[in-house]
Amino acid sequence: MAAADTEKLNNLRSAVSGLTQISDNEKSGFINLVSRYLSGEAQHVEWSKIQTPTDKIVVPYDTLSAVPEDVAQTKSLLDKLVVLKLNGGLGTTMGCTGPKSVIEVRNGLTFLDLIVIQIESLNKKYGCSVPLLLMNSFNTHDDTQKIVEKYSGSKIEIHTFNQSQYPRLVTEDFLPLPSKGVAGKDGWYPPGHGDVFPSLMNSGKLDALLSQGKEYVFVANSDNLGAVVDLKILNHLVQNKNEYCMEVTPKTLADVKGGTLISYDGKVQLLEIAQVPDEHVNEFKSIEKFKIFNTNNLWVNLNAIKRLVQADALKMEIIPNPKEVDGIKVLQLETAAGAAIKFFDNAIGINVPRSRFLPVKASSDLLLVQSDLYTETDGYVIRNPARKDPANPSIELGPEFKKVGDFLKRFKSIPSIIELDSLKVSGDVWFGSSVVLKGKVVIAAKSGDKLDIPDKAVIQNKEVHGAGDL
Repeated sequence: MAAADTEKLNNLRSAVSGLTQISDNEKSGFINLVSRYLSGEAQHVEWSKIQTPTDKIVVPYDTLSAVPEDVAQTKSLLDKLVVLKLNGGLGTTMGCTGPKSVIEVRNGLTFLDLIVIQIESLNKKYGCSVPLLLMNSFNTHDDTQKIVEKYSGSKIEIHTFNQSQYPRLVTEDFLPLPSKGVAGKDGWYPPGHGDVFPSLMNSGKLDALLSQGKEYVFVANSDNLGAVVDLKILNHLVQNKNEYCMEVTPKTLADVKGGTLISYDGKVQLLEIAQVPDEHVNEFKSIEKFKIFNTNNLWVNLNAIKRLVQADALKMEIIPNPKEVDGIKVLQLETAAGAAIKFFDNAIGINVPRSRFLPVKASSDLLLVQSDLYTETDGYVIRNPARKDPANPSIELGPEFKKVGDFLKRFKSIPSIIELDSLKVSGDVWFGSSVVLKGKVVIAAKSGDKLDIPDKAVIQNKEVHGAGDL
């Protein structure tokens, strides 16, 4: 490290030691991250060394062996499992306050409701006790604690813990924002989901789970409705002693920016777009060469997490995330859980069906999952077999639909879209009830005009700009 950087780090260390809001573990974790960042250990990938992983490393889902029929065997398999949902995100991009996981997805049920119902039905069916862990951030902790109380009567153990809270770095002088007198949450950030491993350990949850005989954790984003417990995957990992498994799925043109798995120096590792040299970005985005992407559904052995966290061996690539707070330029250093794959022994990917990746990131996704394209049973959101096309329709809604509240107001009921290929809506459009959309549909209200789609309208392969087009 350059002398100037060593001085920066020393100044930062003494400023951070005076921050009373965070624990010693958080302080040392943060300093550790910053010193790795300053020493410039950013890993540049040598493009020529990249190899496409074999089926041994990225296992096709349909080659996994069937799960034993025996209920007792299935129970003993599930007794090794813990489900962990990443619950640190807010619903701000969808116009909601509080944790994103409390947005209502279907039939008045939130993401969290669906997750609890799923695990409850699993526990009931097999007589097991799979616990649910929620990793919150300081942004979602208080709200989540209140929300979780409503499940107190349910047949499921729910644990919550917080991921680390790190101070934002002021870019100009590399000192922590909170020591500049910035009070409240604006001075801090949660350092990405790569932090799940040390946080699990530091919270004491990891040791508690190991003492109960738990062996694997299934980690997924709380907004991915497809991330349900899969016995075939769990069985495969236990049988083959894989310490880490990343679920990947075939890329479509919508996923070109997603990270992919590669073989590199004899190990499997995640390649993210940020690590790709400029001259190879188009190649990275091509569906021909890199055919799969990371769903962020991860299965990890708990003993292996403990071993690697204790050895301080999880040195994932650092993602610098520049932001601005009240006109002050700041830096957040983050890591991703998927990048940890290369540190675990016998790590694999499994190429899973697209149905295991159903994230709700925007109101257009909400339209898909609330429509007749899906049904919900026992908390599982399942695709309607009446849809013949394996791909979902592409949906673009204008800014009038961005916030969940506005989105819900503009539909008397969600249209039928089983036979829809694509939908583009712009302007002040309002949908009546029982509308049916088929083929390629564009609905664009003229500027300043309100466009009402009447009840029971059937619109097929049409552009609608006013009532006269219906």
